[in-house]
Amino acid sequence: MIYNNNSGEKMKKITDLNLEEKKVIVRVDYNVPMKDGTVTDDNRIKESLETINYLIKKNCKIILLSHLGKVKTKEDLEKNTLMPVKKVLEKLLNKDIIFSKELKGKELEEKIKLLKSGEILLLENTRYMDYPDKLESNCDKELSKYWASLADVFIMDAFGSAHRAHTSTVGIAKYIPSAAGFLVIKEIEKLNEIKTEDKTLLLGGAKVSDKIGVIKNLINTANYVIIGGAMCGTFLKIKGYNVGQTFVDNEKDEYIKDLVNNYEHKIILPVDVMTENGEKSINEINDDETIYDIGTETIKIFNEYLSSAKLVLTNGTMGLYEDQKYEKGTKYTLKCLHDNDIKTIVCGGDTASAVKKFGYNFYYISTGGGASLEYLSGEKLPGLEVLGE
Repeated sequence: MIYNNNSGEKMKKITDLNLEEKKVIVRVDYNVPMKDGTVTDDNRIKESLETINYLIKKNCKIILLSHLGKVKTKEDLEKNTLMPVKKVLEKLLNKDIIFSKELKGKELEEKIKLLKSGEILLLENTRYMDYPDKLESNCDKELSKYWASLADVFIMDAFGSAHRAHTSTVGIAKYIPSAAGFLVIKEIEKLNEIKTEDKTLLLGGAKVSDKIGVIKNLINTANYVIIGGAMCGTFLKIKGYNVGQTFVDNEKDEYIKDLVNNYEHKIILPVDVMTENGEKSINEINDDETIYDIGTETIKIFNEYLSSAKLVLTNGTMGLYEDQKYEKGTKYTLKCLHDNDIKTIVCGGDTASAVKKFGYNFYYISTGGGASLEYLSGEKLPGLEVLGE
């Protein structure tokens, strides 16, 4: 058993179940970045291998479910196929993968009937069931029962989707024995470390509202909260600075004001930034300018705080790192953490993509993104709650 800290409930682990020669549905998270039909970052696929290999050794018949992107139109049905993922998975496992375009019906049932021990069947994008009726996203009862009927056991190994109460994350688990896979177990263990240890938060990206819960939940055990990216514009504006055309998140104004007033000694903000007109002090931003990165002096200040930290949680980039003109903030704060061997937990999303771009290695890179943030905010994740003892 493993404890889900946000509810105090015990969850069954994959090793708690007798899986020998069972038909097992595994909800994996293959919602990976794609370009021109090719997977550009296979980290989430690699992270699923421990659970898959364990099931192969147990002579299981393995059925994999995952979503990819959103499916709202007919065009999305063509664009968001999992076929490119199948090819990557075959290379990583050095094994043929059976693929089903059907998510329901006799053709799918026949493929499962013919499945042999140790073989893997990957079903097409679960969100294809969202067009036109949103059967996946609405956790449709009949679809939940149907998918559950295809197997003996359900393993939840898609931590990145655990905050979604969908058919493939929650619905199936209501009808057959269920447990957490190795990736979910690892994610919970690593994220639980953050809650109790002294830490520094390095936060960026655009929307403050996505991260307010994390700040609120962790501020008392955080030494510092370092804020860059577009979200620094919201904090700077509340402090009276002109941030020009920079996006300002007005959803949590009052809370941010309280945060700035009560924890000013912990909150570290930029002193200079990069705009389309070059580097500027935060006192010099014009009405028509936008903050795209933190500036040189800010990088130095941030790195002084980071280099002495014992543990750093980072989510969100310091700027528009995809553009070489605005990559320095993200590149050099990550470099500082890497070069100083700081214990760093990267909470998925753009931050994980930036880590890959710049070629750094860290203590742990979460596959979670939004799920990681919600878990660290103290929210209960439906995909974990349903695995309770």
